[in-house]
Amino acid sequence: MNALKHQQSRKIAFYLRGFTEHFLVLDRYYRFRLKRWLARQNRYDRDEVFRRVNYYNKLDKPFTIPREALRIGQIQKEKATYLFDFRRIMRYFPADVRSYARFGDITDVSEVPSFVKTRPIDGPNENSVLLRLNSIRHFRPITDHTPYRQKKDTLVWRGMVKPNHPRSALFEKFFGHPLLDIGMSKGRVTPEMENWQKPYLSIPEQLQHKFILSVEGNDVATNLKWIAQSNSLCFMTKPKYESWFMEGTLQAGKHYVQVRDDYTDLPEKITHYINHPDEAEAIIHEMSCYYKRFTDTRKEQLIGLLVAEKYLRLSGQLHKAPCISSKSIS
Repeated sequence: MNALKHQQSRKIAFYLRGFTEHFLVLDRYYRFRLKRWLARQNRYDRDEVFRRVNYYNKLDKPFTIPREALRIGQIQKEKATYLFDFRRIMRYFPADVRSYARFGDITDVSEVPSFVKTRPIDGPNENSVLLRLNSIRHFRPITDHTPYRQKKDTLVWRGMVKPNHPRSALFEKFFGHPLLDIGMSKGRVTPEMENWQKPYLSIPEQLQHKFILSVEGNDVATNLKWIAQSNSLCFMTKPKYESWFMEGTLQAGKHYVQVRDDYTDLPEKITHYINHPDEAEAIIHEMSCYYKRFTDTRKEQLIGLLVAEKYLRLSGQLHKAPCISSKSIS
């Protein structure tokens, strides 16, 4: 219950800040502060900063801004969580610059250079420029006080299962298996799925298990970021989509345990790590270190500004980069 109240408080604070910034703070205040923000790049490992900038924004040639592009004040407000995160970056730039953003769960590559929350990992994806969008849902801080070796020797997962989705194959094979505590806790139930229902488990309750399964849904797996903060071991198939968390750079065997797309090796992998706790704890440690690179909010804001600056500059809307390092970010 405390975890639920904490998340509710986070949402209230997020929306309160978003509405305050949107209606009470003039955009020119942020534009005045842009140079000061960009000057902060010297406080961080610049190689790492620009590696991430170029990972999120792979555009390397000038392009014509798409006809669908809008000024920040023209963007509709249907998806407030996306809009607030997007405005926190774009309002630092001149009011007349235009950009094209696709809000929501994006699983294809944009036809024109676009800001998105997610994109496919494989294949050419440079037109999909990643920003940290819908952060209130995807970057949820948690604390895990239970050491790995004191947890249950089981793998847990709760969520929605749709017919003909890979998740249904998981349930068909392993629902009721003694090493897996998996269950449907929400979503529409068809007759063949009725037996798959189980009570909702909060994050603290799931953290009592040594192994937590991360399964991609409409795009990236939402629970991956909080698993990365835990003392539990992440199991997942090779990710197909990526977000600001750079799922495409995660390494199997180092950051997570990779299982087959049909999940047939799940019991075998679970048994292995039950019998080899040192290996499990080493992977958990590496994943924890990986997550920590995303926790400095000022650095994350700086990288977001540099990603947007690169987009606007290559689209010919910024002729002189304000206070950008001499290091190329193209």
